[in-house]
Formats: sequence, C-alpha cells, structure tokens
Amino acid sequence: MVTFFVLVEALYVLIDFQFFSELELQLDAASLAAGIAVFLGLFNGVLGIFELITQWFASSRLVERIGVFRAGAILPMLVIAIGIGSIISSWNGWVTLFVGIVAIKFVDELFHYTLIEGTGPVLFQPLPESQRNNLQARVNGVAEPLATGVAGVGMWTVITFGKRFFDDEAWPAIQSQLFVWIIIAVGIAWVIAIWLMRSRYVELLVFSAERGRLGVSDVDLRALKRSVVETLEKHKSDADKRSCVELLTQIDPKNVGDALAPLLETLSPSLKRQSLEAMLNYPNPQYLTHVRDLIATPQQPEVLALALRYIWLTEKTPNMEQLQPYLRPEVDPVVRSTAAALIMRKGDRNQKAEATNTLRLMLTSQQERERVMGTQALGEAEYLQGLRLYIPSLLKDESLRVRCALLEVIASTHLEEYYPSLLRGLYYKSTREAAMRSLVRLENEVLDRLVALAEDINKPDLVRMYAWNTIAEIGTPETLNVLISHLMTAWGMNRRNILRIVLKIPNDRGIEAALDRLGRSGIELMIDQELMFLGRIYGTLIDLEPLTENLMAGVIDGIPTMLLDSNAKGGLTPEYAATLLQRSLRDLESDAEERLFLLMRFLYPLSSIQAATFNLKSGSQTSMARGIEILDNTIDIPSKRALLSVLDGQSYREKLQNLTDTINYTPMNPSDRLRRLLELRHFLSDWPLACCYHLARVARTALTTEQTIGGLRHPTGFVREAVLSYLKVASPRALLELLPKMQSDPDPLVSAQVQVLMSELGLERSA
Repeated sequence: MVTFFVLVEALYVLIDFQFFSELELQLDAASLAAGIAVFLGLFNGVLGIFELITQWFASSRLVERIGVFRAGAILPMLVIAIGIGSIISSWNGWVTLFVGIVAIKFVDELFHYTLIEGTGPVLFQPLPESQRNNLQARVNGVAEPLATGVAGVGMWTVITFGKRFFDDEAWPAIQSQLFVWIIIAVGIAWVIAIWLMRSRYVELLVFSAERGRLGVSDVDLRALKRSVVETLEKHKSDADKRSCVELLTQIDPKNVGDALAPLLETLSPSLKRQSLEAMLNYPNPQYLTHVRDLIATPQQPEVLALALRYIWLTEKTPNMEQLQPYLRPEVDPVVRSTAAALIMRKGDRNQKAEATNTLRLMLTSQQERERVMGTQALGEAEYLQGLRLYIPSLLKDESLRVRCALLEVIASTHLEEYYPSLLRGLYYKSTREAAMRSLVRLENEVLDRLVALAEDINKPDLVRMYAWNTIAEIGTPETLNVLISHLMTAWGMNRRNILRIVLKIPNDRGIEAALDRLGRSGIELMIDQELMFLGRIYGTLIDLEPLTENLMAGVIDGIPTMLLDSNAKGGLTPEYAATLLQRSLRDLESDAEERLFLLMRFLYPLSSIQAATFNLKSGSQTSMARGIEILDNTIDIPSKRALLSVLDGQSYREKLQNLTDTINYTPMNPSDRLRRLLELRHFLSDWPLACCYHLARVARTALTTEQTIGGLRHPTGFVREAVLSYLKVASPRALLELLPKMQSDPDPLVSAQVQVLMSELGLERSA
C-alpha cells in the first residue's frame, strides 16, 4: 500500500517535469513566456472541463462497475499505452514525442484527482483503526514527500550524467525518450503494486470482518462479489475459498446465494457444507434449482442433509412424501434425523407419527452418533410431543456430545422448565461453551436468571464471571443497561470482570453505552472511588508498620501451615500476621491499579493507555517515567495529579499526602486501624479479610459483634475458619453456642475445624 502511494507521487513528478521540459523545447526563446502562458491556459481550460465531466458522470460509475483496483489501474495502463505509442510514432515520424507527452500529462491530471484521490481512502478501510491512522499519517507526511524528493534527485542525476556522455544538440531528444521510458517503467511498477495489493486485500477484508469492523458501506459489493467468484472458480486452496465465503457471509448475508449457488456443484464437500449453511440463514426460492442438482448426485451425508433442509424449508408447498424414504434405518443418521425433523414440522398426522417413532429409536439407541443426531433433530422440530419424556434421561446421558446438543435443543424449543439446566451448564468446562451459546440464543428471556446467578456471592467467582460474559454476548440494549448499572455498584474482582467484559464488546458498543448511561462524570467518580480505596490501603500499611519493623526477612517460611493452630510451638505472632495482611493489601493495591487502567480506557485512546500500562509495569525506572509522561499528556481528569502520584514509584506516605483532596488520613494504632479496615470488609477480597481476623486473634484485638457475625456469614470457607479461630481466643462462650450450628458447614475446611474445636471443648457431635 505504501508502494502504491509512493509510485503515484513519483509518476506525477516525472510526468510534470517532462511535460514542462517538452513545452520549453517546442517554443523559441523570443516567444517562450507568452507561448507557455497561452498553451497552459488552453490546456488547463480543456482539462478542467473534462475533469468536471469525469467527476460528475464517470468516476463513481467506473468504481462501481469495475471495482476499486481496476479503476486504480486505469491511469498507469493509459500512461504505459500512450508512452509506448508515442515512442513508436516518433520513430516512424507519424507524431512528435511532444504530442505523446501532452497526452500523458492530460490523462494523468484527468484521472489523478478524480479516480486515484477518490479510491485512495477506501484502500485503508480493512486495516485496524490504530494501524490505519498511523499508516495514513506516514503516507501523507513521510512517504509522499520522500517520493517527491527521491524522484527529483533521480531526475537531476540522470540529467547531470547524461550531459557528460552526449553533446548538447543530441541530449534534449535523448532525454525526452529516456524519461518517457522511465515513466513507462514506473507505470508498470504501479500496475504490479496494484496486483500484489489486490491479492492480499481479500485477506485484510476477512481479517476486519472477523473482528466486526467491516460493514456493507466499507466495500464495493459488486466488485467484491466479482472478486470472490473469480477466486472460487480458480484452482486455489480450500482455505482461500473458505475465507471468501466467510467474507461474503459477513458483508452481504441476505444475497450470499447470488455468488455461491451457481458454484455449488464445483466446490469441495467442506465448501458445499459451508455455502449451504450460509444460504440457509436467508433461504431464497430462486436458488432451489442449484440445490436440487446436488441431491441428484451422490453427496456426503452432511451436504445431503443441508440440501434437504434448504429445499423443504424454502418451498411453499413441499411434498413431504419424498422425504419418507430417508427415514429408513439404513440411511445415515445425519440425513435420517434431518428428514424426521422436517416431517415433524410440516407433515400430516401419519407422517409425524412415523417421524416421531424414527427419532424415538435414535434417542434410545446404543450408538452415540444415533443419539447425538436424534437429539439435534429435536431442536429443529416445532412440536416435541411425546419425545419430551426423553429429555431428563438425555440430560444425564454418558455422552458429552448428547448433553451439549440437548442444551441447544432446550434453547431452540424454549423449554422453560429446563432453563436451570442451561445455567448449570456454566459450572462445568465441558458444557460451558454449549450452555453459553444456548443462553445467548434465548436473549432477554433468561436475562433475569443470569443476573441472579451473577449477583449471587455464594456461587463460584468463575461461574459468576461467565454469567456476566453471557449477558454481554446477548448484546441487547437491556443487557448493556444491566452491565452498566452493575458497574457502579460492583467492587473488587466483580467490578474488574464487568469492566473487562464491557470493554471487549465489539465496535466499542460497551464503551458508548457506559458513557451514555454514566457520562464522563460517572467514570471519573469510579476513578475517585478507586483512589479513595487506595488511600485506605496506604493508611493501613503505614499504621501496621510498628508491628513489622522488627521482623527479620526470611523467617516467615511455613507460616500458612501455622494459621490453623495458634497453640502450635512457634505459632503465629502479631508480626507474622501483620506481614501476611500487608502482603494481601499490596495485592489489593495492584488490583485497584488495574481497575484504574481499565476505567481510563473508557475515556482515552486504547493505544495510549496500553503503552502507559506496559511501561509502568516494566519495573524499570526509565520505562516507568515514560509511562507517567504518557499519562500526563493523555488524561485530563480533575484527580489527575493524585492518579499520577499513585502510579508513580513513591513511598506510601508520599502517595497518601498526594491524596489529601480525596481522603483525610489520621494516624491510628494497629488495633484501631484493624477495626476500621474491617468496617470496609465488603470492599476486601477473601484472603485479606481472613488475614484481618487472624491478626485480630494473635494481637488480641476486640472486634465488634457485627464484624464477627459478618465474617461468619461470608461465603468463602477460609474466612469463616479465620473467624472461628478468632472466637476461640476472644469469646469461648460464644463459640460454645455457635459450634453445634456449624457442624454441617458445606466447606470441608470449616466442618473439620468445627469437629476439632468441639473435641477440644468437650462438646458431643449431634445427629
């Protein structure tokens, strides 16, 4: 692409120079100035009229009819043809070389500012936006001026050395012919550059289409379809042809059959299958003849099944009796299940009974493939009738493929009583992908259930994250509103997950929805919340320093094994517990900084924020300084100074001083600071919260009843375990009343600890 624009500029400079050189040679010295003025006036006047006519009536139609690349090749082809013709004519004495140069100059001016300038921006469309902007800037600001300079130096070099080898009388004629040959050579190079660029253009379009960046308005559909058909007709690899089909499906899905239907018989089985699947999205009766021709010849079962589905779903009055032979047991399960599903959809009572019996035999077969195909056919049938009885047993089928197929059947047939099975599918890696596809297919119908699952703190974090992911993939305005509304109230890992999910929604729809709903002020408010939370962390780290200032490095190995038994020899000390809490708080600090970078991506270019993030996390002082400088020149929020100080490599006290506008810090003793930190327990993750209770135990810090009960109700087992360890020291009487009620705790760690404590306290285990 860069070569294309470089050659455009170089050719323009060469033609312009030779045009004026020839003009000067044709006029004598006495009438030079006046003659040039008169000639240029007539030349530019005629040229302007033709440019206006071309711009109004020809340029857009040319691009539409022959495509961008052929339109771009018109100018160099004309230059080559006129150049060769003018040289041959000058040799035979038919026309002077001057006439040829004027003709070349005329077509160059005519098409340079009509076709070339108009088609240039289209060539950048398939590139990613960040690369597109950089490349356009390099082409306009560097490549084109450099091409002009290099062309000028080249011309000066040719003229300088030419005068040394030829006498003054012979050189002007030789120079004219030499420069015309150079112009022809540059024109040939230009045509080659267009051909090479065209060969890679489809790949770029597929690349853009796969990422959702390409729309119908970005390309010339007629030229693209013509190029795709040419590619499919040539002897190219299936991978290249598959990319072409994917591109057509992305760009113009409704009319994809125009290009694919006539080529069905010539394609490989895998491409036939892909093409029929694309055509089935928008079936059209005008392609039925081409699809029927496939059935007339032997085909692979998958292809035959798709062809049957296309014909019997597209015809207005299909003859269902023709499908009955496909219900025989010897027919491949793929074809048999397809025929049964079509008959159950459009057949009469007797035909439906026969099809139902066929599917019943497939669903109860001992062969996995039979059950899989039978299950998939259930999703295509409009009425399951008696086959509903087999769904509970299929949900427990030993075959993973059967279970995944059934999840999609539940979605396609809207079996609401089995929607909980779709949600349970998110728990297991093997069924997660199928469950997500099925839930996305149901769209807003399952939105409330997904939100309830994502909000349930007692569910695994991974499952909650996939619930948010599924909500984002549904992509309706309602789901976007749900994500954005929860963004303000969520915290910690939950907020981080939602931020990542919203930012990944294609075409920046998530970013736009967040800015529309929250506005810039809402994003800035969340940044201030993160800064305030960081201020609390810094204050805690500073106030815990008295407990750890005498702790020697390297003596904390094995501490995690001591956390469960405070009576062990060399058990957990306040210094060790404070060190563990400080480490966990530093992890919270890293999490908060990550959320800050995610929030900044809503307001500023992705490339700038990514560059700053990379440099700040490098660990190098020079790179960190560069990252701070990038942010300093990028962000413009009110809390900019505080944000930069937080991300800079300063001490906690210096960072806290820079956050005075966000949070007021008052020094506290470790016990008071620990109680204050537990008041913020809803903002702490699991491990820092457990460390708080362990420190309270070994430091003999009295906690409030509310703080203790809140820890016992926490969904994570090792947090409840830490609270029980604290109560053993702080309130044995309360522990005696509490232990019998916690014998059936679902977490094995807590239930085992309860049994140990009951044995130590002499309590008997109740039934």
